Amino acid sequence: MLPLPPNSIVGRVAAGVILASFLSWMQNPAKASPPNLVVIIADDLGYGETGMMGDDEIPTPAIDALARSGVRCTSGYVTSSYCSPSRAGFLSGRYQSRFGYDLNPTGDRNSHPNAGLPPEQSTFVQQLQAAGYRTSLIGKWHLGTRPSQVPTSKGFDRFFGFLHEGHYYVPGPPFENVRTMLRDTSLAAGQFQTNGETIRGNYARINEPAYDAGNPVLDGSEPIDDWKYLTDTITNEAVEIISQSASSPFATVVSYNAVHSPMQATLEDHESMRHIQDPQRRIFAGMLIALDRGVGRILETLDHLNLRQETLVVFFSDNGGPTAELTSSNAPLRGGKGSLYEGGVRIPMVWSMPGTIPAGAEENAPILSLDIAASFLPLAIGESSRLETDGTNVLPWIGRDTFKSDRTIWWRMPRGARALRHGKWKFVQARSNQPTELFNLEADLSESNNLSETHPSRLQDLLAMWDTMQSEMPPAKTLK
Repeated sequence: MLPLPPNSIVGRVAAGVILASFLSWMQNPAKASPPNLVVIIADDLGYGETGMMGDDEIPTPAIDALARSGVRCTSGYVTSSYCSPSRAGFLSGRYQSRFGYDLNPTGDRNSHPNAGLPPEQSTFVQQLQAAGYRTSLIGKWHLGTRPSQVPTSKGFDRFFGFLHEGHYYVPGPPFENVRTMLRDTSLAAGQFQTNGETIRGNYARINEPAYDAGNPVLDGSEPIDDWKYLTDTITNEAVEIISQSASSPFATVVSYNAVHSPMQATLEDHESMRHIQDPQRRIFAGMLIALDRGVGRILETLDHLNLRQETLVVFFSDNGGPTAELTSSNAPLRGGKGSLYEGGVRIPMVWSMPGTIPAGAEENAPILSLDIAASFLPLAIGESSRLETDGTNVLPWIGRDTFKSDRTIWWRMPRGARALRHGKWKFVQARSNQPTELFNLEADLSESNNLSETHPSRLQDLLAMWDTMQSEMPPAKTLK
């Protein structure tokens, strides 16, 4: 379905009907089934990697179909360009810097006292759980390993997945039935070695981490050994839990580790991407089509259960893609994972809820991951919601061309990295010892034209806004 012309009479009438339907639901929730929530998180997926964003090299029919069923957000944002703080923001509904969490722990640092959600920080899922929702998280956590921090202590009735930043996609070594590519800095720069179905290469700045060390796949709190290709396993668990929860309102977060490293694609998926000659890119493509297949199975399950109209589905990536590590493209944006340029924090995002959110629309106003909590809680539990959120309830206007925003989005990351967007203007300081740059995103999406010298007063205004927000934040925690 093509989006209606935003200024046409039909478009205005359709938008009004949808908005009236939403307001009627909000005022008379007893007349409708309680809404459900499914959030699908991709890991390290670049802005330009799906068909809905214009890529035709790797087929993503399920993600593209989800976009056609709802709103494709061309200015979707997360609150950090690293996995853990981005996820902390999404689940708390707040800038994670409000509780000093700008960190991205890896390996055994995941068990550091400062790693993850603080025990005292609540999540929006806890409010849903208290309201009678069946809640589950399937897949990656990366928000702490201590008993007070694990998913079942943060509002999730059910957890299946792992607690650290990444995981191998199959048990091993040896890694069976997958094509694998691993970083190895013991080789000369640019050198690759192939042994069976495994390629080792010096193509990124670090060796492949021991992702699985102290990081088992868990069913609740119990380690399990009987699991297959992890993307498909996460999908299987998500489909099962949604099916089991269908008789009551539910909130399910499907937190894939795809397409995060290590690079491993099933042999079948790898073979289906044989039109791609580059070996690294071909493995990445196999990983992405497995993720897309999972999205399709989740949507098919909701359709089979006749729950699509009662379910808000949001798809987004936790940050931009790390190009050297994965080949993941953030085109046409500058930068990627770890950066505060658009390629690090502007991500692919879709919101879909047929009958409540218009189908086939495009939203160009900024939509932030924090908006998920701010939008769903009023819909689900109304005035009983007590969430302190930095997000905005976007459901009354998303995809309807009725909201013209000068919204302010604020970022703080380690080593003095900071940025702020207000309306079409954005400043970026990549590190504390780097110059401050100013960009007009409306005219310069790729952030290639620094306007700090020609618009100094505009830059000072943005810096003052950033300082005002910073004054509300505690110091950033460390892992020292």
